[in-house]
Amino acid sequence: MKRALVLFAHGARAQSWAAPFERLREQSQARLPGVPVRLAFLELMEPRLPAAIDALVGEGVDEITVVPVFLGQGGHLLRDLPQLADGIRAAHPGLRLEVAGAIGEDPQVQAAMTDYCIRALG
Repeated sequence: MKRALVLFAHGARAQSWAAPFERLREQSQARLPGVPVRLAFLELMEPRLPAAIDALVGEGVDEITVVPVFLGQGGHLLRDLPQLADGIRAAHPGLRLEVAGAIGEDPQVQAAMTDYCIRALG
């Protein structure tokens, strides 16, 4: 099996908004040298999630984990992402597609954010 990791972010009109997500992708790729790591967006930026996954499948990837780089489970993750995942699974029946929870709901991520908030207090 050839695996890949897709970091899924919302997207914005300002290209500069994606910079922290690009750094996250680069850092993840550095720690996973044999695994393609891609960034995909829900809207306003490219590539969109289906296109990113189509490209990975075209490269022979047959197992993909999507990590939503969102702080919480709002409408996009409760409604839009499952619909996208269903469409992707229908388009690629041999693909094993896993969707992780929102990154901001992970206890270790919350602990890191708490540390940052406390440091900001000075």
